[in-house]
Amino acid sequence: MHPVPVAFRRRREIAAFATSKHLPTYSDTSEFSRDGLLLSYGPDIATIYRRAGFYVDRLLRGVKAAELPVEQPTKFELVINVKTAKAIGLTIPSSLLARADEVIE
Repeated sequence: MHPVPVAFRRRREIAAFATSKHLPTYSDTSEFSRDGLLLSYGPDIATIYRRAGFYVDRLLRGVKAAELPVEQPTKFELVINVKTAKAIGLTIPSSLLARADEVIE
């Protein structure tokens, strides 16, 4: 779920290189699309962090970790970078743009 730290730090350079080579790119982390990759689809990290507060609260109240439920992400986000699509010569279908949680112009 979390990107490799080196790749995350260099995401703008990765996006610039891929765009210069006309390569479509994907990540499961929305920050990559916001910084130039074509699209991302993955769990909403902010929601996951908010849910972590539930676990912290329960643990601080003395509940044993083994007694807490295991959760999977339930909210996912699709981010499409139209600026990058144009730069690499792709047209994103309007039906896909309509489904996106965020479209970067």
